[in-house]
Order: sequence, then C-alpha cells, then structure tokens
Amino acid sequence: MRSLAVFDLDGTLSDARHRLHHLRSRPKNWDAFFRAAPADPPLPEGIDLARQWARTCDLGYVTGRPERTRRATERWLAAQGLPTGELWMRARSDYRPSKVAKLELLREVAASRDIAVVVDDDAEVCAVYRAAGFPVIEADWMPVSAPAEATLRQAQQHEGRT
Repeated sequence: MRSLAVFDLDGTLSDARHRLHHLRSRPKNWDAFFRAAPADPPLPEGIDLARQWARTCDLGYVTGRPERTRRATERWLAAQGLPTGELWMRARSDYRPSKVAKLELLREVAASRDIAVVVDDDAEVCAVYRAAGFPVIEADWMPVSAPAEATLRQAQQHEGRT
C-alpha cells in the first residue's frame, strides 16, 4: 500500500475568499457559506502540489467542512481532476477548533495508513500536526487580507465550522 499525502481544502486547494462575506453578517449565514463552496476557484499551487504527490502517494483529504457538504465537496474535487481519495470531514455537531478536530481525524487515518505529508494553510493546525510528528507543508499561496484572515481564523479556531 502506498503512503498517503493528505490535503486540506479551503485555503489549500480551494479559494474560499469569495464566500467569506457570509461570515461577516450578523447572524453569520453558515448555510450560504457552505452552499457557495462548489463555486470556489481552485488554487493552482495547491492543485499542482497535489498532482505531484499523487505520482508517488495515494491522496486523501482532511477538511473542517461539515459532513453534510460531502457530495458537493467530492464533485468539486473531481472537477479539478484530482485523484479520488478518502475524504475525512467534521461530524455534524462537531464545533471544536480545527486544530483539535482535524488532528483527531488525521490520527484516525494514521492508525491504518502511513502519512507521507500533510498540507494545510492554517498555521495552528500545522503546528499541532508537527507536534504530533506528522511531516507538514504549510500552504501559503492564498493571499489573504487582514480582515479575511481574521474571519477565517474565527471560523476555524473559535467557532469550529471549517
């Protein structure tokens, strides 16, 4: 069995910036935020890196997106021409910070698969992955303004939604 290269989605493979406005409203419109995900433009650097890793590894995807977005997420991955791989997602009522939820998902994967690399854009997630002994590439190719970064950080680490 080949090793596994694990990729995050939002901010790593997909550009979620166009839907952040749904999280700046009061109340936040999480349904609209996730409904807009299929329109995410691909991030060429992330897509290219995933294709490079697919030459020597199986691909898998760990995301903070909720399980209810599985079908749309799988269609988006297929539309980018990425290899089919396992997709591990946040459970329906799991609102823990991404660094907690995603580390748990990755540890479950690592129990049965050798992890060659994990690629994620969230610095806090990358830090806990490294501390747990996983080889990490921090995705830094999606330019984010300070307000957008604050919105993403709030959603990922404080509201546990993505």
